[in-house]
Amino acid sequence: MRISTIEGRDLSEAFFHSCRKVMEDGYEYVIDKGSFEGTRRKELDFAVIHIEKPGMRPLVPDVPQGVPPPTSDDYINEYMAYLITDSKQPNELYTYGEDLAPQIGTVISRYKEDGPECNQLCMTVGNRGSLDLEHPPCLRLVDTRIRYGKLHFIVYFRSWDLWAGFPTNLGGLQLLKEYMSSEIGVEDGEMICVSKGLHLYEYCWELAAAVAGISL
Repeated sequence: MRISTIEGRDLSEAFFHSCRKVMEDGYEYVIDKGSFEGTRRKELDFAVIHIEKPGMRPLVPDVPQGVPPPTSDDYINEYMAYLITDSKQPNELYTYGEDLAPQIGTVISRYKEDGPECNQLCMTVGNRGSLDLEHPPCLRLVDTRIRYGKLHFIVYFRSWDLWAGFPTNLGGLQLLKEYMSSEIGVEDGEMICVSKGLHLYEYCWELAAAVAGISL
């Protein structure tokens, strides 16, 4: 297993470096089961992404002219609303919000009551039955830490679509972190993201290569 460490000043830079890393070092294989079965995917064995200032605007990655942005401010705002809403539609197997929404208020209250050095406040997604779902949740935990007067997120994705997921996921999580830090009364902090499945599907390799400034 190769551990890839990626540093990014903000969300845009983290996306740029991640595209380059996956395209240059990603393990290429044909998908046996899951989304886009039978097509190729490039994937890092294990990625650790440290984003120093994820709150820098814009949250939408800056991409070269001619490359369609992988997300938008509106979509990021919708995703933030999805994270804090616990309702589920009849056709949905699960939502992140049904698990996260009840925990967000608890985390805020506990930090206020127990103080910033409390290290117990890790929000989880899914349960033991998730393994039996056709498509188990990709986001599995949002751990929190207050240090140096700032609220930081440590996020784990089981599987993570770099093009169609990463920019929206992190934009929405950043908005959530800003809301929670404001409610707790601390500053907004950093983000550390880990995944054993940061990947790019074959259909977007050319787009990712353009973002990274490399040739296929």
